Amino acid sequence: MPGRDDRPGFGQDVIWRLQAAAFATLIAGLRALGLERASALGGRLLRALGPKTSVHRTVLRNLTLAFPDMDPAERAQLAMAQWEQTGRTFAELTMMDRLTPASGRIEIVGAERLEAIRTEKRAVVFVSGHFANFELMPAVILAAGIPCQITYRATNNPYVDRQIRANRARYGVKLFAPKGGDGARELLAGLQRGESVALMNDQKFSEGPEVSFFGHPVNAAPGPSRLALRFGTVLQPMSVTRLPGVRFRLTVHEPIALEATGDRSADIARGVQAITDFVEARVREHPVDWFWVHKRWPKAAYSGSSTTLA
Repeated sequence: MPGRDDRPGFGQDVIWRLQAAAFATLIAGLRALGLERASALGGRLLRALGPKTSVHRTVLRNLTLAFPDMDPAERAQLAMAQWEQTGRTFAELTMMDRLTPASGRIEIVGAERLEAIRTEKRAVVFVSGHFANFELMPAVILAAGIPCQITYRATNNPYVDRQIRANRARYGVKLFAPKGGDGARELLAGLQRGESVALMNDQKFSEGPEVSFFGHPVNAAPGPSRLALRFGTVLQPMSVTRLPGVRFRLTVHEPIALEATGDRSADIARGVQAITDFVEARVREHPVDWFWVHKRWPKAAYSGSSTTLA
């Protein structure tokens, strides 16, 4: 809800409430369909509508940057397939309480690593990217009994944001650390209490160390590496792969241990590159599972000749 000091005007509040009502209706409708039918519907809709939007050009440019040697026809097929994956994920997000480990739909590889974190009461920095249904990762972490701070980006509409938070609470995600200064303080406090933190580290960042991603320079957020170095803990990568029948394989990978050499900037930069290399490797393994719709590379990369669409 808006606070007293930042109350919207009457017109804006009405628009927000109407949007929230439409969002609630959408959630209710999808949940009524059931998981498999809703997932299939979301996939069909976005496969049909996504290519008609301006975002489709971003998808194709991203694929060209990542896979310049791929046949253009193959890239076009991949672009269509990723829209279906994205549509399925959006629909599934409305009923994640039906996609917990208890559902039997998630195969967990490396579950012993989560068990060790829990039993040893170690705080780690979980890192990942937007792979397949990325919301499975916090659900699995919390289902494993690991106290963890989960970051999220609040929506502009406070009424919709409240619904999103309530929907996440259905499947155990109850710790929210809003991004920004307050969020950073919450993450630090959580680690000091012995809680883990979970961060996505695959989206565009305007500052931070420059690293290589698919052979192109990008800036990447240093936060996860900073936290791991500050608290003397590891980066714990995770990924998700979509399987047929609204099923998934979640992998808890080998931890990334960062070395503190005394050159803090260089140590952080190495950690950021290690995370970026991890994300790139997962995208290369299962390109259809990544969230291709955002502009990950800087403007200069998109204006280069390597992004020419065939």
